[in-house]
Amino acid sequence: MFEPPYVAVDRFETQLKELGHAVISPASVQRAFGVTGEQLAALEPFWNQLPPDGYLRDGGRYRFRRHSCFEAVEGQALRQVEHRAHWQPLDYNALHGGIERWFEPMQAEAVALPAWSALMQGLAGVASALKGVQPWFIEAHQFRIDTTDGIGRPTPEGAHRDGVDLVAVFLIGREGIKGGESRVFEARGPQGQRFTMSAPWTLLLLDDERMIHETTPIQPAAEHGHRDTLVVTLRAGGFQGP
Repeated sequence: MFEPPYVAVDRFETQLKELGHAVISPASVQRAFGVTGEQLAALEPFWNQLPPDGYLRDGGRYRFRRHSCFEAVEGQALRQVEHRAHWQPLDYNALHGGIERWFEPMQAEAVALPAWSALMQGLAGVASALKGVQPWFIEAHQFRIDTTDGIGRPTPEGAHRDGVDLVAVFLIGREGIKGGESRVFEARGPQGQRFTMSAPWTLLLLDDERMIHETTPIQPAAEHGHRDTLVVTLRAGGFQGP
């Protein structure tokens, strides 16, 4: 496994602007977003309560998820918006694009935890530093990919962009698996990197306009294996919709 190319907490926003991506260690996440390890750990049990994803067009049963939407405005409290479908155009998701996908929302107890608002407001600040201060429309996805049927695919749509401004991928945990390598590529250039996030609360940040990303399939290394992530997208101007 290739170790993540961690960047220092006082350098990650600069690297994000220069290269279009940055990987931050768990300790740097705590410093950057003003949260403690204990506060982050309080979120982790909610990944044990994810319903199955009923929209997988490859016939798989390996993905479980919840999805909720928020709006972040500088100087104001984070606001959870009315539950809505997740929608992407076919240009960005050839496998699952063009349809409204209604997932169960995040549990209220998780959203109420102090770490949740801190993370979302912190990401909004990162997006404003990258693209300019403005309201940010946030979609948060809790994912569990498991190996019950042998192979689990974190990105069944393949290498892709999401049609947003900023993508944040937090690793929550991985257990009893091999694989799950993160790969990021320039959308309009030859440069790319590959690495495996293994430490809980490692964070990958992507300027979605400039970068393509994917995660390789996972395979079982024990009787029960899974990989948990929190994927957060931030978009200016409004949520994507048909």
